[in-house]
Amino acid sequence: MSIATRDVRWAAGGAMIVDGVTIEAAAGSTLGLLGPNGSGKSSLLRLIGRLRRADAGIVTLGGADIAALPHAAIARRLALVEQQATTEIPLTVLEIVRLGRTPHRGPLSPWTGADDAAVESALRHVGMEEKRDRLWHTLSGGERQRTHIARALAQTPSELLLDEPTNHLDIRHQLEILSLVSRLPATCIVALHDLNLAALFCDTIAILCDGRVVCAGPPDQVLTAETIRDVYGVNAHVERSPHHGKLQVHFLIG
Repeated sequence: MSIATRDVRWAAGGAMIVDGVTIEAAAGSTLGLLGPNGSGKSSLLRLIGRLRRADAGIVTLGGADIAALPHAAIARRLALVEQQATTEIPLTVLEIVRLGRTPHRGPLSPWTGADDAAVESALRHVGMEEKRDRLWHTLSGGERQRTHIARALAQTPSELLLDEPTNHLDIRHQLEILSLVSRLPATCIVALHDLNLAALFCDTIAILCDGRVVCAGPPDQVLTAETIRDVYGVNAHVERSPHHGKLQVHFLIG
């Protein structure tokens, strides 16, 4: 497995936020983390990315315990795109994406052709080549998300973590961002709220509730009417779409 957690626990303020979570993301796949607000999705991503230390359990990258890996090695391998990233500094798209090369360069290292190639590849993947000279504050929400994904891709990571990358985006940009993520040459774990988007773009899904994994597996095994009712407290009808063949969740009113 590319990324895995085993019985990971983390508490804050006397409350258990992540409670014995075990998940696996196969190399090159996209794993969706679903669950209500406060279910532990963002906290779990930060534990996997080593922005926080787990109180118990193990996070592994390629079978190696992340706690035993140097921070520099993790930064070169794993990238995290957080919610609502912003900056007050007047940076261009190109300057922001170039920051992704920081883990690969020493404090006095010259900029190299390999750095240029990584940045150009990242811009191309997200379709921002022609907007490289645009200032951050002039970008739309979708363009900002694409730029930060490009910054992460410039790290040339083998694993990519994304925390609700479609939050506050319109439908078009939601589809574009997740379509992009599903095609990336990396193992991706993405926290989402929208069940239908997860069904469309994720290879596997883990549903969290109160810090625990309720179920995990392919979308057609996880996104059932019973699970949706138990976790979210709403009634739903789940069927396979005649248009794209993926599962589609219809929420029932009344």
